[in-house]
Order: sequence, then structure tokens, then C-alpha cells
Amino acid sequence: MKKATENAPRSATADLGLRPLASGDFEDAVAIDAAILGRRRRAYFEGRLKAALKAPGDHVQFAAVRQGKLAGYVLARRMAGEFGRAEPALRLETIGVWPEQRSRGIGMRLLGELERWGRKHEVRQIRTTSDWRNHALLGFLDRAGFELGRNHIIDCAVHPERLGELETADAATPRGEGGEVDYGAPASNDFETLARDRSEVRGLAPGDLEDIVAIDREITGRSRESYLTRLFEEALNDSAIRVSLVARKGMTVGFIMAKTDFGDFGRTEPTAVIDTIGVHPQFAGSGTGTAMLSQLFVNLHALHVERVETVVAPENFGLLGFFYKAGFSPSQRLSLVKRLPQEKS
Repeated sequence: MKKATENAPRSATADLGLRPLASGDFEDAVAIDAAILGRRRRAYFEGRLKAALKAPGDHVQFAAVRQGKLAGYVLARRMAGEFGRAEPALRLETIGVWPEQRSRGIGMRLLGELERWGRKHEVRQIRTTSDWRNHALLGFLDRAGFELGRNHIIDCAVHPERLGELETADAATPRGEGGEVDYGAPASNDFETLARDRSEVRGLAPGDLEDIVAIDREITGRSRESYLTRLFEEALNDSAIRVSLVARKGMTVGFIMAKTDFGDFGRTEPTAVIDTIGVHPQFAGSGTGTAMLSQLFVNLHALHVERVETVVAPENFGLLGFFYKAGFSPSQRLSLVKRLPQEKS
């Protein structure tokens, strides 16, 4: 086991100050990121700053300062219900240090501060992702004590055509495990009719939240109103492109909560992320899930978004089967996790 972040040597960082990231750090953070990636991502940092200002309780961001200048930063946000998770967690979105100041323990100090915040707020783990080819980042996270996570990250190239086998053998939707609808059992379907043509699928609207919460409660057997409200507000107000959908058959019967990716850890290609998907149990096998996913692909293709990604628990075979039939496959990105010991009261 590698040493934890707090065991990093302090001598090289004795003159380093740690504090919450402030709006005045914006330009320096953009410059550090550009020095690492070779291009500027102002929109990404503007999005993260806007989200943090609007919902400060959901975002944890720290700055490392040396001689009054920003030396590095870490951006994270709370996870509260993503794909059925019940225990509190943080998602490490990105971390950056001036290239000339690397190997001085700054990144480890920033992660240590994030961990202290997490333990204080009863957060049990920090999660993140990385492309398996990003050897420098993987090495850093390994030294920081991260391990390979259990969940599968799967993705698919966006295309507007039929969703593979789903258009010929639609998926039923029994009650799912871990908070998600379990797509799996085949049902009859008319090959000549696209599923999205047999259901009314439209973009998310301000009045849809109550129905979404109710459907999710029917699926999971518990209320995730706080989590869904946060996703709902982000979908309507914070996403650069609104891509979340609801399906209706005289009433709201399903939803997909999705967003365009902000560019965590320097992701370069336009990507959408499906946070959660649900269909009312009474409409299992009606083609609702396929209709929503099909329409999502059409919309993303028109917006020139190249890939769509999601995360599925390894034991949720039905949901994995549903996505695999739609053309998803294992991603080049790895799920990583660091579990945090809790402070004794």
C-alpha cells in the first residue's frame, strides 16, 4: 500500500498556504490548467465557479498559495445518490499544479486538505476517474492511496441510427438494484417502428421534478429528492447544453438525467454523461427506456457531442445488458476510489 497523502514530506511545502479557492483565483487556475494541457479551458472553470457559487454546500475547492501566488488547486463536489450510492462521497473533478512546481508535495497537500474536509463532514470515500493511458495521473493517484473501483464505466460513440438490438428486442424494466431501473428481459417490438416514435419524449421542463421524484421512489423504495433536485437544477440552469429528457404516455413515465461533460482531468472530446435513468414500473416493457436513450442520441448527434458515458454497478446485469445492446462497451477510463477513515468524536 502506498503512503497516504498526509504522509507526504512537509519540508518542501513548509511555506505553502492552503485556503478555499476564491473567485480571484480564476485567471491563475486557468493559466495553470493551460500550462498542463497546452490549451486554455476558460469555459470549464467558469462552469465550475458558477456551480460552486450557486450551491457552495455541494462543492469543495481548495487553493495552494506560495508567496501570495496560486501554486495549485483542487476541485471536488459532493456525491449524494449517483447510481444508488447511499454513503456520502466526494468526486475529485480535477487537480492542478504549476509544472515547474511539481514533485514538491503540493498536490499531496491539496488532497490531504480535501480528505480532512471529508472526514470532518462524514464523507466515506473520494471517487474519481482517469484515462488508463494517463500514466502520470494514475501514478499520482496510486501514491495518494487510490484503488481501482468496482463500478464499470461504459461509453458509446453517439449516432442517430437504431440502437442495435434494442430496436428489435426491447427491454423490460423490472425494479432495479442500487437505485436504477434494471433493463434486461426482452419484450416484443416492431422493427419497423423506432421506439422514440412510439413515445412522447421531450426535454426537461421546470414542472417535471415532482414526477421524477415520484418515479424514482417507486423504483428504489426510498426518497432521493435532495439528490434529484440538485440534478434537476443543474440540468435546467448550469449545463452548457440541456440534454436531460422525460418520456410521457399521457403522464410522465420515465426520465434520463444527463449532462454535457465539463472536462474533468482534461477530457478533450465532447462527451455527455448519463447520471441516472428511470422508468415507472407500471410501464416496464413499453419501450420507454429505449425511446429516451434513442432520442438522447439524436439530440447529442445534432449538438456534435461525440460520446456518451455512464457508470453501472457490476452486479446490475440487467442495466449493463441494456446499455451493451445499445452499443455501449467498457470505457478507456478507470473508476478509482480512496476510502477515508472516520474521525472519532
